[in-house]
Amino acid sequence: MRSRLAVRSARLVLAAAAVTALAATATACGPEDITGSGSPAAPSAAASEGSGGSQSPSNNSPSVNGNNASKVTEDSDPGESGSESSGESGSESTSDSGDKSGYGQSCGTNDLDFTVTWEAQPISYYLVTAKAKPGITCYLDVNTPSVSFGSGADGVASPVGQGGEDPIKLSGSSVAFAGINPKTTDGDGGKEFDHVIIATTEDDPNPADVELPDMATVDKPIVTNWSTKRDETIPRVI
Repeated sequence: MRSRLAVRSARLVLAAAAVTALAATATACGPEDITGSGSPAAPSAAASEGSGGSQSPSNNSPSVNGNNASKVTEDSDPGESGSESSGESGSESTSDSGDKSGYGQSCGTNDLDFTVTWEAQPISYYLVTAKAKPGITCYLDVNTPSVSFGSGADGVASPVGQGGEDPIKLSGSSVAFAGINPKTTDGDGGKEFDHVIIATTEDDPNPADVELPDMATVDKPIVTNWSTKRDETIPRVI
């Protein structure tokens, strides 16, 4: 009987010792030791560093970008620079392109080349053709040319008011016509001339002395207005 009790007591002692040992082990491997080890603590440290890293750009980057944006806005305004440059270039371009040399000036006699031909139909008369010299653009502001044979008053052609366009622009290949009838009287009277004096105005200081295609008998001559239509320049006594 006593031997059984001794065996049971021994078993109880061994069981108690095992429980004590397990408790001691659990105590030795408690939260303090787990926290103190390097590997479990690393994730929390990385997480804290990661959260800190994510906060750092949010605290720094926007302010930097904001400063840069404000500097761009303050230092350079594309709208202003564009309007200023376009305004300046526009005004310079307008002033530079305002030069219209020779445009709109009245035709002087020395601006024109004249030719005189003899026309037999429908009546006998001289046809004057005026053309601007190369590089000249001008206007015949005075409708009737000044025409005379010689220097005497009796050789001055009287205007008959036929045809006429005011003003006529002459440039390049454009031409103007005028008709001259050197003799409007009957009979054999008159003077002969081989040249005719033509000017765009009566007071032109540089009249043109144009050779006639043949000798002309002159007696009370007449002249038409300038016209771009030669059919309007047939000189008739009205």
